[in-house]
Amino acid sequence: MTAPSPARIRAVQRRLRAQQGPFVPKPVLPVIDEVVATVLSQHTSDVNSERAFARLVQRFPSWEQVADAPAPEVADAIRCGGIADQKARRIQQILAAIEEREGRIDLGRLHDLDDEAVAAYLESLPGVGPKTAACVLVFSMGRAAFPVDTHVHRVAIRLGWVPATATADKAYRLLAPRVPPDIRYDLHVALITHGRTVCRAQRPRCGECVLRDLCAYGSAPERTRQETPMRQLAATGHGRRGHHV
Repeated sequence: MTAPSPARIRAVQRRLRAQQGPFVPKPVLPVIDEVVATVLSQHTSDVNSERAFARLVQRFPSWEQVADAPAPEVADAIRCGGIADQKARRIQQILAAIEEREGRIDLGRLHDLDDEAVAAYLESLPGVGPKTAACVLVFSMGRAAFPVDTHVHRVAIRLGWVPATATADKAYRLLAPRVPPDIRYDLHVALITHGRTVCRAQRPRCGECVLRDLCAYGSAPERTRQETPMRQLAATGHGRRGHHV
């Protein structure tokens, strides 16, 4: 494993962008909305998580109503997103913690804080980890963060950018400072698309990969790749979501 240089990281971003087309940012959500949306994204597809979020806000027009509702009603609203009972409890715990600290369910003041302070605040909420904090920073606040989700984690390991034993949180700590700030959002999105379409968890399409000559996994002999166990990646929590969001 060799830590990637900024030039190598930029080369990966340019190739992926040339293949995938122009970068399109996500719609901007308020901070609390992004936190909840990220909770709902765990263990499910984007389609299902977006549907669950839409049904939640349709059923409960305010976060105060979500916080005060019986947990089974919240779970029913988000059932299509999977593990609804667990997610409902987590969302209500987060909203309760915010209300206790702020006197209301509002995180607008985070815009006045620097990145480190925002991340520290968010990671102090129940079950919120570095990935959710980074998602809020980049998607809601326009800050130069670099979230490491399941796909980014897998591609980074295969590229040889982080050790195969690194957890997603460890990969975030290693990679975020190395990725040039001006491409962090773009690269995050590009790596997710690449992980879904080419560098898949099972049967990666190495023969079609534009990064193959830059990739430790893809440039290895086929037998070595076949023997490079997904169990080694799985040992890091790869391909699964942890308890933190």
